[in-house]
Amino acid sequence: MKKKERVLFVCVHNSARSQMAEAWLNRLCGDRFEGQSAGLEPGVLNPLAVTVMAEAGIDISANRTKSVFELVEAGTTFSYVITVCDETNAERCPVFPGFAKRLHWSFPDPASLKGDYEERLAACRKIRDAIKDAVVAWCASVP
Repeated sequence: MKKKERVLFVCVHNSARSQMAEAWLNRLCGDRFEGQSAGLEPGVLNPLAVTVMAEAGIDISANRTKSVFELVEAGTTFSYVITVCDETNAERCPVFPGFAKRLHWSFPDPASLKGDYEERLAACRKIRDAIKDAVVAWCASVP
């Protein structure tokens, strides 16, 4: 049996985008890849992300946010590191050391969404779906 390649999704707080990407990768391509996620300044899970992922049948409510520094200190290595910060925060998006192939996928930050709860929830659904589409396309493109 071939060993799964490790993929790290990174954003600033590890509270929404990277958590959703990790969950989608493990759900859709878990036979080939092992997804993990981390952030530069780990926060708390974004409740909007938890809600929209639950709507899609994926429970991330028990996930904890992790720091990229935890993974560095543990000596964890990855085949791919994919940053998922938006363009306005790209300079703050952490870089993970090592020999991984690096990619950047820009998604809006659910924490910065404006409007009432329903408007923010609808916008977060769009982010969730865009992340899913990116994961599906990427999995199909990797030999």
